[in-house]
Amino acid sequence: MPNPDFNLLLTLDAVLTEGSVARAAKRLRLSPSAMSRALTRLRETTGDPLLVRAGRGLVPTPRALELRELVNHLVQDVEAVLRPAEQLELTQLQRTFTLRSSDGFVENFGAELISRISAQAPQVRLRFVQKLDKDSSALREGSVDLETGVIGNTTGPEVRTRALFRDHAVGVVRIGHALSEGEISPSRYASGQHILVSRRGLNKGPIDEALKSLGLEREINTFVSGFSAALALARGSDLITTVPERHTRALRAGMHTFALPFSTPEITISMLWHPRMDADPAHRWLRNLVFDVCSAN
Repeated sequence: MPNPDFNLLLTLDAVLTEGSVARAAKRLRLSPSAMSRALTRLRETTGDPLLVRAGRGLVPTPRALELRELVNHLVQDVEAVLRPAEQLELTQLQRTFTLRSSDGFVENFGAELISRISAQAPQVRLRFVQKLDKDSSALREGSVDLETGVIGNTTGPEVRTRALFRDHAVGVVRIGHALSEGEISPSRYASGQHILVSRRGLNKGPIDEALKSLGLEREINTFVSGFSAALALARGSDLITTVPERHTRALRAGMHTFALPFSTPEITISMLWHPRMDADPAHRWLRNLVFDVCSAN
């Protein structure tokens, strides 16, 4: 069976609605000859004359009467699909968005994001899922709507990104720790016992590379996979942890934070989404909200 010509639906709808070939031609802005050819094709396709002569006018056949309402609904549905998206009504929006983020992002920005969403779109819900890697398949498959983090080598080339903020590493110890007083030199920093944060289970990181360039090496006492665990351990011990400053601002309350006495590379935290969500008004609203929350903190 050949592929159907969906343009014939518009012609059929016009013919059945107007009950006149001339009026249907005018409605579709077709010439009488073009309309006549279209009607011939409709008759061949449906296997029915559709309109037959009755005196000076035309009357629909039983098949035409049977099709009239169905075709009209089909045309309206097609027009609705092709119509530009209507203006977003946030107060009526009912949707659950899944955000894949690190614990630090949720703990630092989550409360403000939820507060703004509740004020603007009270029926919208957020589902935060933990980010264990940089694989983009969840965005591609649609199980995740939006992701935050550092763009990596495994990020899909089709993924859209927007930078949220730049971050840098700081040292953190408990109040009363020896490093909470006095000038901190690279050797003084390196001489303590440290907590290393690595989701991938690495034994060294950028801090160790920076110290190595100065001829120094730190002793890593404990390995953890997240900033929350690192800060919790440092809060209750003499261990030193090094974490991103903005990412952990809320978590470091009641602790002593100090600038590192050597240079470390900055990192850019971005949000990532699949291109099929670009034009979705609700998704665009969420992206702008996340950007505004991160810019304000």
